[in-house]
Amino acid sequence: MPRGALHIALLLSFAFGSVAQDMAPPPCKRFDAIYASGKQLCENMFGGAFKYETQEAKAYTMWFFEKQNPNNKVAQSLGLLNGANHEKCHLDYYHKDTPGPEPDNFTECHPWKDRACCAHSTVVTAQKLKEGYGSEYLWDRCGPLSPECERFFVQEACFYECDPNAGLYRKWHDAIYEPRCDQYHEKYDKAYAEEQKCDHNAWQMHNMPIKASYCDAWWMACRKDRFCAAADGDFFSCAKIYKTIDERAEQDIKLQAENNQLKKELAEKDEDDDDFTASVPIIVCLAVVALCACGGSAYLISREKNGKPVFNKLLDQPSGGSNGAVIGNQS
Repeated sequence: MPRGALHIALLLSFAFGSVAQDMAPPPCKRFDAIYASGKQLCENMFGGAFKYETQEAKAYTMWFFEKQNPNNKVAQSLGLLNGANHEKCHLDYYHKDTPGPEPDNFTECHPWKDRACCAHSTVVTAQKLKEGYGSEYLWDRCGPLSPECERFFVQEACFYECDPNAGLYRKWHDAIYEPRCDQYHEKYDKAYAEEQKCDHNAWQMHNMPIKASYCDAWWMACRKDRFCAAADGDFFSCAKIYKTIDERAEQDIKLQAENNQLKKELAEKDEDDDDFTASVPIIVCLAVVALCACGGSAYLISREKNGKPVFNKLLDQPSGGSNGAVIGNQS
């Protein structure tokens, strides 16, 4: 790259550089400053996926210790287990197609071991659950959570991934779901989706009733911890902001690497130019000497051709001896 182009590229890279610094992260606040109660926590945090239900016989729990999943009875009492409803995992992301048993080392989400919609590889550890959907969905981006608070996030993640009943509350269920509106589906049709103004997916839940006591316990455990406060603590809204920040940070890293490469190339170019500049006086001197030598040779040759050499042959010494040899033109 020419030196001028290097300078221009470097200036442009700095002019348009550091795209992440103008993007402020969402505010972090204590849970009790974001959510006034367990009701607000359950209903606001996951974009309306859950509903705070005080009639607990009609509500689900995100964790249990019984051998049989108590959420099955709730679904049955609400008339949601008709037909083959419970033989399918209606949510579709990392979920299995049908619920089934998992191996003995299925320990992190152990309540669902005998009948799970999640595969062991998806829920093998709490860390795996936390990182499963990308850095924008890390629940501790505002700082480490207390163990008692983090445990509720792990339980919610297990519940979402593993409980067959969660799929009964899929936001865009089979009766209204249109794959042409789902950007994750192979049949997605962008033109159709834009025309119909539809944005469906097969993973989002809506309005699932959760026991009020469970929501209250979650709020109590986390009330002093810190969490993203954007959009009243909506996890999905926070994730969108974090994703933008992460993408811009990646661009910054790439841009910095390009800047460093440009600096290196420019330094190497300057070093080559400096070496050339330092050699110019020597080259000039040698050229002058060579020119003088050529001129002198031409002059001598010219004199020789004209019969007037600058230097005569050494004269023979006289027979009686001589005090020296005479050199030069004798007139």
